[in-house]
Formats: sequence, C-alpha cells, structure tokens
Amino acid sequence: MSESLNRQLADLHAERVATWAPESLKVNIDQRQRLVDQARPDDYVQVGDELDPFTLLNVEGGELNRDLLLADGPAVLVFFRFAGCPACNIALPYYERQLYPRLRELGVPLVAVSPQVPERLVDIKTRHNLQLLVASDKDNNLGRRLGILYSFDEASRIAALAKGSSIGETTGTGTWELPQPTVVVIAKDGTVAFVEVSPDWLVRTEAEPVLQVVEQLLGEQPVRLAI
Repeated sequence: MSESLNRQLADLHAERVATWAPESLKVNIDQRQRLVDQARPDDYVQVGDELDPFTLLNVEGGELNRDLLLADGPAVLVFFRFAGCPACNIALPYYERQLYPRLRELGVPLVAVSPQVPERLVDIKTRHNLQLLVASDKDNNLGRRLGILYSFDEASRIAALAKGSSIGETTGTGTWELPQPTVVVIAKDGTVAFVEVSPDWLVRTEAEPVLQVVEQLLGEQPVRLAI
C-alpha cells in the first residue's frame, strides 16, 4: 500500500495536540477552520481555464515560464507556504517520492511553488535534496491570479509577532499573504486539467489523482509507485 500524505499530516497534528500549549494550538486550529469556513471555491482557478503566460524564479537560478514548462507536454505545479512550514517539509518530500519519479519518466515537470524569495526558499530544496524543481512566485503574482491566497487572521498575526517576526519577514514578501496548498495540472495547450485547493494546510492533495490526470493527458498506462 502506498504511503498517505494526509496520514502523515494527521500525525503532525496529533503530535501538536500532545505537545503544544493549549493557547497556541487553539490559534492554529481556529485559523485553519476559519479558512475552511470562508473558502470560496468559485473564486479559485477552474478546470478548463486557460492560464496566461507566467514566470517563476527557479531557486537554483534563472526563470521558469509557462511556455518553457509546457514545451513537451503538461506540467504540474504544487503551491506551498514557505521553506520553514512544518507541513510543507512533510509534503514536498512525499511528492518527491510519490510524484517525481513517475512524472520524470513521462517527461512532465514538477514544480513546487512558494512566494518566498529564492535565496530563502532554496533551503527546503537543499534540506531534503529535492530533485523536483522549486520556484518562487514573486509577490504572489501567480497565486493571486489563481485565487488561492489567504492572509493571516488577527490571532495568527499576534502569535507570529510574539515569536519575533511577521510571515512577510520570513518569506521576504513583506505581506501576510500565503498561498493555500494547491496542486494544478496544466495541459500542453495552457488549460487547467486538474486543480485542488486545500484551505486547511494540514489537508493536502495525494499523489494518485495527479498521476491519473497526467497519464490520461498523455494516453499512458498507469504505473504505480509504492513505498
């Protein structure tokens, strides 16, 4: 049986329930629940939408633009919050194990995207020795176009400042905005073939539905990776 990303994220939450101070835990849970309650899926990018040209900054240098990523077929974008986000440090290695090998075999780029500035964002790639691409969405430009951004609520801002910094200082963006965890599969013609947005950042897209969509786009027979 292949591993489950959401089981790992549930374990992270359980660890926090057991170890965090109640007031810190409440802030975290309340913010995630508020995002779920206030989610407006109709505002998100939709399957069938055409994505206008965009440019991301590769943390290893240079740019990744839409036409480059789609030159040989579809591409997969995984939006995450920032390099120090604990859930992201579970999710990206999972995608490295469960998505990257099959997508590489198919010649499909896998890009993990965060608004964090490249010189800080590179940390998550080097920490886990990720082979997938990691790129910065400068000023949340693409995330805003996709309708997937959120801002910290007041309690979360107060908690962050009490720890010594705002999220804008951490990311280098100077704002309280982050993308909700999102997976987008873009077909070669630039249209969105799959999108899943997770307002609760401790619930994220598993590899299986992404692989299914990509294989369907390419007319490939499914090949499953299990760890």
